[in-house]
Amino acid sequence: MEREELQQYLGGLGSLTFEEGGEWINLFVESGDFRALMEQLRRDEQLGFDYLFCLTCVDFKTHLTMVYHLSSTRYRYNIVVKSKLDRQQPEIETVCDIWRTAEFHEREVYELFGVKFMNHPDLRLLILPEGWEGKNPLRKDFEDEVNMIKL
Repeated sequence: MEREELQQYLGGLGSLTFEEGGEWINLFVESGDFRALMEQLRRDEQLGFDYLFCLTCVDFKTHLTMVYHLSSTRYRYNIVVKSKLDRQQPEIETVCDIWRTAEFHEREVYELFGVKFMNHPDLRLLILPEGWEGKNPLRKDFEDEVNMIKL
């Protein structure tokens, strides 16, 4: 499939919106529809997104956005899936049972941004030492009293 064909096919998978521009197709999905979409992207034979190569979070001060980069090694497709989260209680379903690489990425986002990945098998700090639970140093409202960094 060419890019336009792929985007049209993806549009038929549910209530998605697309971000124009960029090298890859960027699609937005509501957090309630997120898990079903991700399962479909992995298992659909026309798509075969078998490789999650990046998972991160972006803090926009008013909300957080989860960002997932997926690739189909068979068809050479690359897409970006984004989902907006509530800043006060950011949570989204885990995808570590769909792509094993997500397990450590989700733990990293959990400790640095405070996103709770529901049904994650081992959601605990990955990098930071004990005592850093809930501090979320990559959020823009994080205040570092030692180094006085304020974003």
